[in-house]
Amino acid sequence: MEATVWDLVNGTDAARITLDEDERARMDASADRFDQAIAADEPVYGVTRGFGPLVRFAADPDNAAQGLNLIHHLAAGLGPALAPDSTRLMLRLRIEGMKKGYSGIRPADWGNLARAFNAGFLPVVPAKGSVSASGDLLPLAHAALALAGHGEAWREQDGVLSTEPAADALARLGLPAMRWGAREALSFVNGSSASLAVALQNHATTLSLSRIGAMLTGQTVDLLGACTEPYADAVVRARGQLAGHARAARWIRDELAVDVAAGKARSVQEPYSLRCAPQIIGSVLDYLRSVEPLLLQEAHACSDNPVVAAEAVLHAGNFHAINAGVVSDLHAVLVHQLAFLAERQLALVLEPGTNGGLPALLAGSPGATSGLAGLQISATGLVAEIRQKSAPATTTALPTNLSNQDIVPMSLIGALRTREQGELAALVLAALAIAVAQIRHIRGVTPTAGLWADILRACPRLVTDRPLSAEVNTIRDLLLTWAAARGPDDRRITGTQRSRARTAVR
Repeated sequence: MEATVWDLVNGTDAARITLDEDERARMDASADRFDQAIAADEPVYGVTRGFGPLVRFAADPDNAAQGLNLIHHLAAGLGPALAPDSTRLMLRLRIEGMKKGYSGIRPADWGNLARAFNAGFLPVVPAKGSVSASGDLLPLAHAALALAGHGEAWREQDGVLSTEPAADALARLGLPAMRWGAREALSFVNGSSASLAVALQNHATTLSLSRIGAMLTGQTVDLLGACTEPYADAVVRARGQLAGHARAARWIRDELAVDVAAGKARSVQEPYSLRCAPQIIGSVLDYLRSVEPLLLQEAHACSDNPVVAAEAVLHAGNFHAINAGVVSDLHAVLVHQLAFLAERQLALVLEPGTNGGLPALLAGSPGATSGLAGLQISATGLVAEIRQKSAPATTTALPTNLSNQDIVPMSLIGALRTREQGELAALVLAALAIAVAQIRHIRGVTPTAGLWADILRACPRLVTDRPLSAEVNTIRDLLLTWAAARGPDDRRITGTQRSRARTAVR
């Protein structure tokens, strides 16, 4: 798999899962050890024994019935469907994890899953109900059900997604319905792939939001004629050359037409929303950088229980998704910082005392028109909602499953919460971009090509008041497309990657 979270997330749409000879040998060794355990009448969770707290009871002697019972009783997910791009990444992580040689699965059975993934089969999976303790049992059970020809699957035609019966999707793609034995079913559903998939996507989204926030900061500083000293390399060096701080400052400097020293600026020191932006955005980038290796290790790992190693069948807890949960809680705080910064910058450019003598609320005729008054209220409400969602999900655990799962991480809940925050934060940044566009109109700084030409066309000067909701959505899409085209390190990426990065926060 790819070496960065950005590449992993944005490369999954076009990814194909394959098996090399070393992986095949490890899978066979694991499956041989599993067969030895069964032949020796060793107790094996979920195969010779029941599931969860019912492990003290014998399993159904019919292997196929035991596998179907697992899938059927866990197919209890509720609520809206998990986003299709999240579902595909979830499947990729689960299928890749099963080939590590710890799942007791034969390559032939695994190959049916890989073929379904490579053919583009995509189950419809309810997003709600997982506590992410024995992995994300419910979403993966619904995926397993669809792979067996029950439930629904996604179908894309001319760029439009719809649903169809899973059996019809399998037939259309020339795929057989999966026949789930107990071990195969247990290995598939007993992983933390759903919460990890969404956490990985949120990680990439937060990188994009950081890039957009830095760009809008630079635009605001430049248009207001603010002091540019806070973005100097020497300031970065003085703080220890933190990588995130350095990158954020560079991104801001990229937007500056000229350097303005304190003695020639409109003020020696600006409010913190401008002056401390490199530290705030840089902190987000540094925290993302610090947890990226952990997320990648999880993405390359096996989260099965039992672990069927070549030397023993080990009953353990690799499926507990605490790492994805804690990282998702961190992501929630980081997204809030970016949204709060953008909202404060929006307030600064709307306030006559800080916007350099521009009209209050950037109105065309203050009093007769109200400019961006409504948009500011909306942005304030969005930030309040983002803030309310920032409480850690991992601290809201409830015991369940007859107290077998007595400490659970709620990781998918936290990751889905952060995805919602990212969607709201993108709208706050778009609101700030509309304000910057109005300043450009007022000052006559109107390029004829590039991102800002597109934004200015989408958002004309507010001579009279008009509804702005549609413009916010349009500009959000322009910003996300712009950020996706640059990636996390200003490199150009493919059209497919750009599309996936953009849609991940919509």
